[in-house]
Amino acid sequence: MKELVLMDHDGGIDDLLSVLLLLTMPNIELIAITITPADCYLEPAIESTYKLLQKAQKEHIPIGRGTFHGVNAFPSEWRARPEIVNSLPMLINLPASPNPYELPTAVDLMISSLKEADRPVKIIMTGPCSNLVLAIKKDPSIVSKIKEVIWMGGAFRTSGNVQTYQHNGTAEWNVYWDPIHAQQLFELELPLILIPLDVTNQVPVDKAFLSNFAQQAAYELSNLAGQFWALTVDNIPSYHYIYYMWDILATSYLALEAHFVVEEVQAEVAIHPPNAGQTLLSHSMKSRKVKIVTDVDKKVFYDYLFTQFRANFATLSN
Repeated sequence: MKELVLMDHDGGIDDLLSVLLLLTMPNIELIAITITPADCYLEPAIESTYKLLQKAQKEHIPIGRGTFHGVNAFPSEWRARPEIVNSLPMLINLPASPNPYELPTAVDLMISSLKEADRPVKIIMTGPCSNLVLAIKKDPSIVSKIKEVIWMGGAFRTSGNVQTYQHNGTAEWNVYWDPIHAQQLFELELPLILIPLDVTNQVPVDKAFLSNFAQQAAYELSNLAGQFWALTVDNIPSYHYIYYMWDILATSYLALEAHFVVEEVQAEVAIHPPNAGQTLLSHSMKSRKVKIVTDVDKKVFYDYLFTQFRANFATLSN
């Protein structure tokens, strides 16, 4: 029996790559996708998501639009990337996506998808956690349908990747966007697995990787994924900044769990400057038990990634 999965993403390049990766997993049934307007503008991110579903002939999978906006906005130049994605040759001439404002809200779609599921659902979040926390607040009964939550978020024993005013660089962006709901997520004490920067820093998207990956560009998925990754080379205006496989690594946990090292810790989220969004190892009254990934078998991960993207879209519709 296939594993039921609900995805919540925030429209960045690595989020869309994660959608592609999910669509290649034969043992996964993707029941819904909800989108947070964090590392994206909502409308083009919905269009990108719908176009990928069209390519896989899975446009029946419902999409929900996030309506909550976090405390600390992502830079606008990062958020605009789905606009470029939608203009790539493989996607530009596909039929238009549905009117975003006629789609259900992300919170309502989460609630209905979980309640209608005939067995517990795994939730993969590659953006902020706001939609999930808001859905549980609106209908606490859905907790019984959550099998596990896998979240690309946090930085525990390494520096963060937020470099902005009134911040000391300790936070990871998905947590920093909405630190209040992140702390509330910890307090819900769900079966929560965090894929933090501690482990994603091990899997960079560097020129060597891009060059190697380009050798299988004859496959449609590799061709498109390679174009996606190429768009990240100038994504962050700092030459020493490296793009990492943040969301792709988190998504691969669904298939490669046995190849990850997981540690249970006590942690909390700072909600005020100068370290808003920092995920702290702590034994304070606010801290809760969570599981964090600390290591991954990189060879297994890269081999899996290359293998999964060695496919054409027609094979995904089965």
